[in-house]
Amino acid sequence: MTDQHTKGETFRALHENGCFIIPNPWDVGSAKLMTGLGFQALASTSSGYARSTGVNDYELTRDQVISHVRDLCAATPLPVSADLENGFGHRPEECAETIRLGGAAGLVGGSIEDFNGTPGEQYEIAHAKDRVAAAVEAARALPFAFTLTARAENHFAGNGDLADTIARLQAYQEAGADVLYAPGLRSKDDIARVLASVDRPINVLLGPKDGFVPVSELAELGVRRISVGGALANVAMDAVIKASRELLGPGTFGFLDQVSPASEIIELMFGNTEP
Repeated sequence: MTDQHTKGETFRALHENGCFIIPNPWDVGSAKLMTGLGFQALASTSSGYARSTGVNDYELTRDQVISHVRDLCAATPLPVSADLENGFGHRPEECAETIRLGGAAGLVGGSIEDFNGTPGEQYEIAHAKDRVAAAVEAARALPFAFTLTARAENHFAGNGDLADTIARLQAYQEAGADVLYAPGLRSKDDIARVLASVDRPINVLLGPKDGFVPVSELAELGVRRISVGGALANVAMDAVIKASRELLGPGTFGFLDQVSPASEIIELMFGNTEP
């Protein structure tokens, strides 16, 4: 097992140049698969994990999420970051405590967002900045490198004002965030404007909404990190839906035609099991 200090330094270095994909496992099995497939780091997905437990996003407690990320960290030698939602509390001190708990669970990165828990609403910028600053202070106090990502949730909250998004990201940069993230940006031009407005690594979710832009083009723009959120968990759920509808409808088994053999899945998850 790689020690947390090494994981932290490795994760920090991934953001220094180039562009990498950080996929989002939703359970231990998917974390093992993604490790075996050759990704360089992993990040939890709040929506994917929540739905795997039978509840919707934002319905899990901090204790549940910390337990989940502890399991992910134990399942892989890769650096693990986490979607820590809004820090599970409105006060800056609660954000700081969430970072400390995440570090104790094995994380070397995590995000704090400015969605306040009420649909369509965000924290006022000054308060959101204070929350990020408290999270940064807690991260810096850990005995290893912890990469703190600050998220501006404008586009998820229904506020498409890019100027406000940029103002928020600039505030979070001033608060000390290591990585900046505005999920839901609508175009390559929007991404370019964000990149020109800040001097920290930018995480992009799946590319802009006007079309899923290839990784190579996002890298050319200067994007450092690309995550997929709950998309892979949704793909897995969708496969179950489609297979079940085939079983319940024509009663055929065509869904098995393109399935990877169990031997490949086992090898990816556990390595070569032969003596």
